[in-house]
Amino acid sequence: MALPLIYAQANARFCSSKTPTSTDPAFLTRPGSIEWEILTILSRVGVFATLTNSYALVAIGGSENFYSTFEAELQDVIPVVHTTIAGTRIVGRLTAGNRKGLLLPTSTTDQELQHLRNALPDAVKIQRIEERLSALGNVICCNDHVALVHPDIERETEELIADVLGVEVFRQTIADNVLTGSYCALSNQGGIVHPQTSIQDQDELSSLLQVPLVAGSINRGSAVVGAGMVVNDWMAVTGQDTTATELSVVESVFRLGEGQAPSNISTSLKDSLVESFY
Repeated sequence: MALPLIYAQANARFCSSKTPTSTDPAFLTRPGSIEWEILTILSRVGVFATLTNSYALVAIGGSENFYSTFEAELQDVIPVVHTTIAGTRIVGRLTAGNRKGLLLPTSTTDQELQHLRNALPDAVKIQRIEERLSALGNVICCNDHVALVHPDIERETEELIADVLGVEVFRQTIADNVLTGSYCALSNQGGIVHPQTSIQDQDELSSLLQVPLVAGSINRGSAVVGAGMVVNDWMAVTGQDTTATELSVVESVFRLGEGQAPSNISTSLKDSLVESFY
């Protein structure tokens, strides 16, 4: 099945240039309001969703625009699973996965674990991990071949990452930040890292990952790219504040719109290449 999608941008408008009143969207988006919560979800896609080549996880509740983006493009291709993790909606920050497996914190309930086992393909390994750094999506950035992880994760966690996800694991920092999952968005086609990542570090990371990398931002200059978007080998979903320039970088480095689709994606590793868009 050929997918016409180059990228999908979760989008909503709640801003107003005039002085807000109690019925204006700008008034309703004050912190604590339902509209503010929806706006947060639409900007922080990577906080509330996990996307791989074999499944997608999206948080229960929130904006219909957010969920319809995933379901419209993916429901006939891979399962889109609505879930909570540890009773929360921040599924993208608490989980890490690829087409082969899914890692969960030990705080994941038995009911949530069973729901995921029932919903995901049988070939996907699912494992709860007892790890002090329990926000796994913040400390693990991976594709189907390699994982960059927080330098201080437990040795047992490193072994489980390698086994469950079937990847080679490297303890790394990104622009001197230990939260590799927060400051990197990665697929088998390419990756975006913190905008202040040096060329030397980009070279090193690209050599480890064997994919092209670019130092860039999301959501109008945010360096926390892992929280602002999700990506697989044929689709990226970005936050609503992402600019046209940022989207063009996403499209280019992840090779979106080049005929990539689930039926014709190559999983072989590519030669190292670093491109600078800034």
